[in-house]
Formats: sequence, structure tokens, C-alpha cells
Amino acid sequence: MSETELKEKVVEAVKTVYDPEIPVDVYELGLIYDIKIFPVNNVYVLMTLTSPSCPSAGTIPAEIEQRIREIEGVNDVSVELTFDPPYSTEMMSEVAKLELGFM
Repeated sequence: MSETELKEKVVEAVKTVYDPEIPVDVYELGLIYDIKIFPVNNVYVLMTLTSPSCPSAGTIPAEIEQRIREIEGVNDVSVELTFDPPYSTEMMSEVAKLELGFM
């Protein structure tokens, strides 16, 4: 599988993870800042949460890691949490904004 194909599968997997308080997946919410594929199919995800005091801070990154690990061929997964830059609703996709009534 090529790096591009693996990245597409990673995005698909991430889109199955939802913030329990918001009915939109974390990818469309704009919580995923970066996805990198390194040699031997190691996956790195840089992400944030809607707030530093998010009650799901322990579960969302772990669920993202688990979903990515389920992809056939993935060797290792690293999920890093950051709050720089801070999350804002401007980071949401148009799909998320429509779903949540921002448009």
C-alpha cells in the first residue's frame, strides 16, 4: 500500500471517532492538525481537543490510536496532543459547520 493510500485509510479511521458531546467526527471538527506516514507504515497524528479541560481528553486520543492500529499494514501509531494553536470553531470543515448549524 502506498503512503497516499495509507493516509486515506488513516483519515477514514479517524472519521469514525466522535467527540461524545458533539455529533460530528473529530476530523470534520478540525481537531486533527497533521497526519504523517513514516517509513515502515508508522503513523503520527498531531491533534487537539475542543478545550484543555475536555472531559474526553483521555479517551479520544486513545480511540484514534486504536482505530488506526486496526488498519492492516500499520506498524506503529503515535498520537500527540497539543493546544497550540488553540482550537476554535473556525477550524471546522463546512460539513461540520452545516451539521452544527454554524452556516
